[in-house]
Amino acid sequence: MRRRTWLLSGAGLAGALVVGWGTLPPRSRLGHANTLPVVDGEVALNGWIKIAADGQVVLAMNRSEMGQGVHTGLAQLVAEELDVPLRTVRLTAAGHDSLYGNVATMVGNMPFGPRDQGHLPERIAHWATVRVARELGINLTGGSSSMADAWEPLRLAAATARAQLLGAMALKHKLPVAELTVKDGIVHHASGALGHYGEVAAQAALTPPGEVATKPPAQWRQIGQALPRIDLAGKVNGQARFGLDVRQPGQVFAAVRHCPMLGGGIGPVRNLAQVLAMPGVLRLVSLGPLAGSTAGYAVVARTTWHAQQAARALDVDWQSPPNGTVDSDAILRQLASTAQAAHQAGEGFAFRSDGDVKAGLQGASRQLQAVYTAPYLAHVTMEPMNCTVQVREGTATVWAPTQVPGAAREAAARVLGLPESAVTVQVTYLGGGFGRRLEVDFIAQAARVALECGGAPVQLVWSREEDMTHDFYRPAGAAVLQAGLDAAGKPVALAITNAGDALVPRWLSRIVPKVSGLIEVLTRNGFPDSRAAAALTAPQDAPDKTASEGLFDLPYAVPALRVAHVATYSGVPVGSWRAVGHSHHAFFIESFIDELAHAAGADPVAYRLALLDGLPRHAAVLKRAAEAAGWGQPLPAGVARGVALHESFGSIVAQVVEVTKQGGQPRVRRVVCALDCGTVVNPAVVARQMESGIVFGLTAALYGRIDVVGSEVRQKNFPDQPLLTLAQCPAIETYFVPNDGPPTGVGEPGTPPVAPALANAWFALTGERRRALPLFG
Repeated sequence: MRRRTWLLSGAGLAGALVVGWGTLPPRSRLGHANTLPVVDGEVALNGWIKIAADGQVVLAMNRSEMGQGVHTGLAQLVAEELDVPLRTVRLTAAGHDSLYGNVATMVGNMPFGPRDQGHLPERIAHWATVRVARELGINLTGGSSSMADAWEPLRLAAATARAQLLGAMALKHKLPVAELTVKDGIVHHASGALGHYGEVAAQAALTPPGEVATKPPAQWRQIGQALPRIDLAGKVNGQARFGLDVRQPGQVFAAVRHCPMLGGGIGPVRNLAQVLAMPGVLRLVSLGPLAGSTAGYAVVARTTWHAQQAARALDVDWQSPPNGTVDSDAILRQLASTAQAAHQAGEGFAFRSDGDVKAGLQGASRQLQAVYTAPYLAHVTMEPMNCTVQVREGTATVWAPTQVPGAAREAAARVLGLPESAVTVQVTYLGGGFGRRLEVDFIAQAARVALECGGAPVQLVWSREEDMTHDFYRPAGAAVLQAGLDAAGKPVALAITNAGDALVPRWLSRIVPKVSGLIEVLTRNGFPDSRAAAALTAPQDAPDKTASEGLFDLPYAVPALRVAHVATYSGVPVGSWRAVGHSHHAFFIESFIDELAHAAGADPVAYRLALLDGLPRHAAVLKRAAEAAGWGQPLPAGVARGVALHESFGSIVAQVVEVTKQGGQPRVRRVVCALDCGTVVNPAVVARQMESGIVFGLTAALYGRIDVVGSEVRQKNFPDQPLLTLAQCPAIETYFVPNDGPPTGVGEPGTPPVAPALANAWFALTGERRRALPLFG
């Protein structure tokens, strides 16, 4: 058994689950109609679909919209199966039932690569992971998983509702179901129009659906079409409600001021009387280290402006972190040293170990070795952290732009001392997420402040400075890559050792401080010993797949391969950042592959293609990007191309970057992107996500860094952490490689390849190999 298989199985966990669940049916993802509350004559047909009296379709939306277009894409699936116009699908917030949990995210975190697919360990792990995910029902929007997760259950729910509605209409008119058709939500017969869904919804709820099948692709009329986004009008005319837009009667506002040192504490406020006397100020609330946050104070006032001015005026005796201060430059040096020492000794947790790497390196005609590094990165969402909470009469309402409504509810309930059933979470639009809103620190803080506000709703808003200096940052990392080449320049052995903080255990300890729910699931379903279950599921600093993803699962065929990770603890708070580990590991591996191609005297595209034996999807994507970019064709003087290929979140992306040099700095002229993301539900939405990911990745590649000195973050606002401007944006072209499989991720896969493609283009232009991010910041 390979070590990554052991990791997933939990030293026997998978076997116990197989025994315990072998005879149990999987938890249904269709749901019961009772799951959905109904109003104004609506009729619920299952846990996802309601029909309004006027025939409109109401979809229970369980995913957060943060600009990625998920509300449009999921509504499009339902509109297709019900044969209704997309504009007639309305959204209602899904509840907290486990039905709405995200199965695909947990499946996507299995530690397997493209060459493991279909093998017995992967199949067993997939089966067990799906069962666990369905039982847990953790609702989160992340991991580029929303469309993949909804693809089967949402279409089946809509197809089942359609079958019930047609059955009821057939009974009403005493006609064979087979003779009925639907167009734009109106049921037709050869004799004429029979009516809309709302006219038979009540009867449909009592009508068995019979055998149900989703539409075959040949019958699709909406899936695959670039239909307009359903949230577009509201975001243009101002009707869309983001977290900062929440307004309730009697609402007050709060601003937070954290200890400037990460992990530091609070002391007395030296000018308390003066601050409380400032215009509009109502009170001061102390905030402990809630949900992983640094301690601080919140000022409550009549407006956000008054609150922020008072918070800035606070003169506090801040306390140093109990474990001492940290310095990011020293951390990066230590990470590189740790990775090199572990590499030399063959240490670290091996996520992959194929063949005899030591013998392969010793017998190689030539060896290459390089060290790559990446810094901490902030999320810098357009909308800073904010949350509104009202507590009254033993209940609480939370309005929040969150990616984890269930965890937000639990965090608020824990702070307020209420049962979770007494807390209602209303998810607003998110002004960007990128993984930052997988955290609940700002929600716990808002709940704590609301306790002091006598029943008044309070909106807590972080300033941009607090947002940037108290993030959960993308972990810094360092990697040693060593390859042995044969006489023809082909790799015969590859050893990679990287070092960095494991972020998932830290996130779990913040979000799920109690794992009793998982223990209960394991025990209830056949795990023999609750104490053993507790040991297996405790939030320890265990091997974390994200700490090595993009490295251990590389697509290239190498006879001997070892990929190991050394878990560290830097003292800097870390969390998920767009594309997570792939965001910098793609830079490490794709830059190094380019180094190998150069050492072999080979064309970078041809070199990669020669290593993709047995992976035709990857080869097709790389060929499409190269063809569209005109790879091999002459470029104007002073312009060069670079290429990178990377798979993440189930999608394969290749990018070709064209770069020139202006004033000693790179000027990216063009980015050509080809991708295989399975079935493309809405081409316009997917293309925009690729463009978004590329611009996001270029910003990080050129400028992105967080510097910590004495535990204080140096970057405070956009002048310190610039973003790519409109004038700097290159022309971006996106090409789809056909694939009729289920949809895979699109929100994040566009980000990882752009940094290595840019670095490789810069090398082709200047002969200078840059192995540290940011490349030029």
